[in-house]
Amino acid sequence: MRKLLPALYNRFRDSKQTQGWRIIGVARQEMTREEYLNLVNEHCRRFIPGGEFDEPAWNAFTTHLEYLRLDGLQADDYAELARRLQNSSERIRVFYLSTAASLFAQICQNLAAAGLVTPQTRVVLEKPLGRDRASSFEINEAVGKIFEERQIFRIDHYLGKETVQNLIALRFGNSIFEPLWRRSNIQDVQITIAETVGVEGRGEYYDRYGALRDMVQNHLLQLLCILAMEPPSSIDPDAVRDEKLKVLRALKPITPDCIKAKTVRGQYRAGAINGKAVPGYLDEEGIPGDSHNETFVAIKAELENWRWSGVPFYLRTGKRMQERVAEIVVNFRPVPHAILPVSASEGNRLVIRLQPDEGVMLYLMVKVPGAEMKVRPVDLNLDFKQEFKTRQWDAYERLLMDAILGKLTLFMRRDELDAAWKWIDPIRDGWDSLGEPPKTYAAGTWGPTAANTLITRDGFSWREDGYQ
Repeated sequence: MRKLLPALYNRFRDSKQTQGWRIIGVARQEMTREEYLNLVNEHCRRFIPGGEFDEPAWNAFTTHLEYLRLDGLQADDYAELARRLQNSSERIRVFYLSTAASLFAQICQNLAAAGLVTPQTRVVLEKPLGRDRASSFEINEAVGKIFEERQIFRIDHYLGKETVQNLIALRFGNSIFEPLWRRSNIQDVQITIAETVGVEGRGEYYDRYGALRDMVQNHLLQLLCILAMEPPSSIDPDAVRDEKLKVLRALKPITPDCIKAKTVRGQYRAGAINGKAVPGYLDEEGIPGDSHNETFVAIKAELENWRWSGVPFYLRTGKRMQERVAEIVVNFRPVPHAILPVSASEGNRLVIRLQPDEGVMLYLMVKVPGAEMKVRPVDLNLDFKQEFKTRQWDAYERLLMDAILGKLTLFMRRDELDAAWKWIDPIRDGWDSLGEPPKTYAAGTWGPTAANTLITRDGFSWREDGYQ
């Protein structure tokens, strides 16, 4: 209701290629089609900005919506779905599995048993795909027996964001950056995804996964891959994903002897967000009072290859943080010999903002007007909304259309996923072996103080002053 249907509505409204769509909502709840449409009308309108809502277009869109009560684990329930889709085997079918990953294998097996899988069928799998490398392997093995790899779309909505597309364009469409994009010129990289929300009614789910599995294993590592990968030979899906895989395989393992020096995990306690009191994690609905699950993670990641050896990549994500922001910060090395009075904390910096507003800022040193030769950083700010004056596609719009069209570039390949889990699992095991609870932080702050120590130990600091 919040993401998928609004995204499909936007594509329906703006594209002439969608008139033949059939969209079937499937769930275990008993509902008539009329009741389903009432539910859709009630909820979806809240998540479609007023300027984008067009009553005639919405009414036309809803004529393509159907509803079917179906229990994904009951093979007999698929007979009605097969009946509705009979005589359409030549058409593209996209099954979007918005369920727990533990159900993926059984649902795919039931789809196949009901004769619903054709060469034109795709399946979209939501993250996180499993809880560790072993469970991920089992799921991929089971799904892979039903669908070919070209039919499997492992979705990470961050890869559909306009700014991530522009990161690819920035790197590989401009000759000025490639000579600088290496260890000799870049001092450190920071990737932050901070949320002000808590578990939002998903306590039982979230407490099983935590920030490491829910955010680092997919979102942050995928951003790191695009930032650090070598130029692919083309934009072909496998050419791009081959280079991303090399990055994941080049990640230096975080072993038990360095787990405390290179990682921080935290858990929010009661505090205030935008002046409003909010409960601590242990007081949230569905959370056990003795939970050691993390809501914050900071990691110092390193790549063992020629381009990036010695350059730290600092990853940070958390819930109930001071600001809602997602951005990549590339700090360039200072000039080799300073003849101008410049603070050690100032210099050239590239900031790629993914949310709440999307854009790119390049900080350069310029002279302050006046008699003295004083310089300070000034940003060249590219705000996508201001620059292009057109509505930007939502991430789900792009990814859903890519799935329909069979474009795999922005989706994770199986070996990518396996390499990500291979790096993540030892971190989780290291925390377990330490037996220490997460460090607490007040809601409405930037996380545990240990996260600052993690980066200041190397002489750097998180970019936080720019958020205000």
